This record gives sequence, C-alpha cells and structure tokens, in this order.
Amino acid sequence: MQKDQTLKGVLIAFAAFAAYAWSDASVKLIEGQLSPYQSSFLGAVFCLVGLPFLMKKGDRWTDIFNTTNRSLWILRFVAQAGGTIGSVTAFTHLSMAEAFALIFLLPSFVTIMSVIFLKEQVGYRRWAAVVIGFVGVMIVLRPGFRELSIGHLGAVFGGLSGAISIVVFRAMGPSEKNISLYGAGVLGTLVVCGALALPGFQAPTAIQWLWLAGYGLLAALGAILVMYAAAYAPATLIGPTQYSQMIWAVLFGYLVFGDHIDLPMVIGIILIIGSGMLTLIRERVRGTPLPPALGSDTQAAAVMAPEAPDTKP
Repeated sequence: MQKDQTLKGVLIAFAAFAAYAWSDASVKLIEGQLSPYQSSFLGAVFCLVGLPFLMKKGDRWTDIFNTTNRSLWILRFVAQAGGTIGSVTAFTHLSMAEAFALIFLLPSFVTIMSVIFLKEQVGYRRWAAVVIGFVGVMIVLRPGFRELSIGHLGAVFGGLSGAISIVVFRAMGPSEKNISLYGAGVLGTLVVCGALALPGFQAPTAIQWLWLAGYGLLAALGAILVMYAAAYAPATLIGPTQYSQMIWAVLFGYLVFGDHIDLPMVIGIILIIGSGMLTLIRERVRGTPLPPALGSDTQAAAVMAPEAPDTKP
C-alpha cells in the first residue's frame, strides 16, 4: 500500500514538472515580442489562481503577508522577481535545453551558499558535484569559441535566484507557512516586474494572451501538483524528477522551435545534470531539504519547503 502511495506521488511529480516545461515553452513562444518584465508580471497575475489551492487547513489570506522572519521574506520577494526575469530572458534567447542546463546549476549554488550563510559542513562529494557542474557549464558556454548572450546571464541568474530561495527556506525552517513563501514570490514578481514593465507596457495580442495564460496557469498547476506529490512521496524521491524537464526541453526544441544540440553541449548538459543528481543523493543521505522545482517559475519552491501538507488531498 505504501509503495502504491509513493509511486502515485512520484507520478504526480513527473506531471508537475511536465506542467512547468509546458509553461516555459509558452513564454518562449512569445519570442521576445513583449519585454521580460511584462511577461513576468502578466504570468504572475495568472499564477494568483493557484493561491487558494496551496492553502492548507487553518491558513488565512493574511498569511500570505505573515512571516516568521521579515528580512528573509523580503529577500525571497526580491529574489523571485529577479529570477523570473532572468529565466524568461533565458528561454527567450536560448534553446530550452541550454536554458535548463544553466538553470540546473541551482544545486551547486545551494551548496556554496549553504556553506557561506548557513555554515553547513560540506564534504568532498558535494564539492566534487559543484566542480563537475561548473565544468559542464564551461563546456556548454565555451567562452571565446561562441557568442554569449543576455540569455546565458539570465539563465545563470535564474538558477542563482532559486538557490537564494532554498537557502531562505532552510534558514526559516518548517515553521514558515508554504502560503507565505509562495505569496512572497508571487507578490515580488507582481510588484517589481509590474513597476519595471509600466514605462514600455504594450497591449498583448490575442495569441500572446494565450501564451501568457499558459505560462502562468501551467506554472500554478505545477506548484499545486508538487504539493500533492509531497503528500504521497518524500522530497528525496520528488527532487530528482525535476530533471525530466530536460526531456521536454529537447522534445520542444526539436519539434516546435527547431533547436539543434551539438555534441559538446550534450556532454556539458550530462555533466550538469550529473552534478545535480550527485548533490541530491548527498542531500538525501544528510536529510536536508532538497532543491525545489526549477524553470522560469521558481515559485513552486515554496511547496518543497521542509513542511509537507498535513493531510493527503
């Protein structure tokens, strides 16, 4: 019976990360015709739909603003906005596979930041994973041999932003409500991106509204599904399923966007994913919270925080 429940949770997690991949493909279909600020802002508006489904028994709407640590809540508020802008920029200018590969540096950033800010003890295996990840990045980027764009910077910043959110979760501990963490991310994107988008705001076309709705609603669906998955399976099993996004990225790249991946990029992607998987394995052994959902909408990180839903859905 327990195995069936665990399998159900893992399958739901795969569905969640499929939703995230489709969300990222939706914002890429806009093809940069709207500014990343405007796409991020309007996507966050649609993400508000997910808030009621992420509330647990006893939660109140005011809990979106309540927190056990206001400074860290504000850090999450700002980091999510910057990470969303970076990720949207990455998916606009890069192939989905390349964007994901760089965003998947997130576990390496978590390791480094955990040592600096949380004073965690990190062994040689996790440091080896960090080195492998950055070697993979150098192979993907090949500085000096290929032109680097704002998309590469955006992808790295997206991963760094997600890492900041994870460190914030660990610093706050399980007493912080998921709805507060998720709310900080959504509100940060709405306020910061809304302010930046206002000067050059342009009315989206009908097809652009469709892609924006897909971007925001599918991201919200992903967050909800991850929360449900966590009710059935431990985070140690849910965490690795996030790398299934790379499969979707390759499929979308070839079938929709006409992307092509050369051999060096394949090698780099394998090294980066291997680095992330090694980090996840070590985190599982140590019993620390795992990296959350990735992609252009890192708001789902909130539902992968230390606490899990009180009851099964």
